Amino acid sequence: VQLQASGGGLVQPGGSLRLSCAASGFRLDYHAVGWFRQAPGKEREGVACIRNSDGRTDYSESVKDRFAISRDDVKNMVYLQMNSLKLEDTAVYNCAAGAWCLGPSVTSPRPLTEGRGTQVTVSS
Repeated sequence: VQLQASGGGLVQPGGSLRLSCAASGFRLDYHAVGWFRQAPGKEREGVACIRNSDGRTDYSESVKDRFAISRDDVKNMVYLQMNSLKLEDTAVYNCAAGAWCLGPSVTSPRPLTEGRGTQVTVSS
């Protein structure tokens, strides 16, 4: 049972990136899936979550209208499209699978399934 986030990189302010979250050993469509990020010296922040029941999505205020989370249940993947990137979006991004979305954060009564994150650096 494993998740792997990928797609990070260096991008200029105003640019775009698409992060991917691949699952192996289990089906993502049985779970709510969320994206977190953590910048140096800051607390981890849930930025987007998508429900497995109805596909409804939630976003943090800091990324709303710029980021979009989506899922492809055939490919067993979840994506985070990030547009209009800002310097303050620089962080390590990671995906996690859980039981439900609590706002933009995925949560679960059991430990979340997470993988290693991917670095996103926004810099001019």
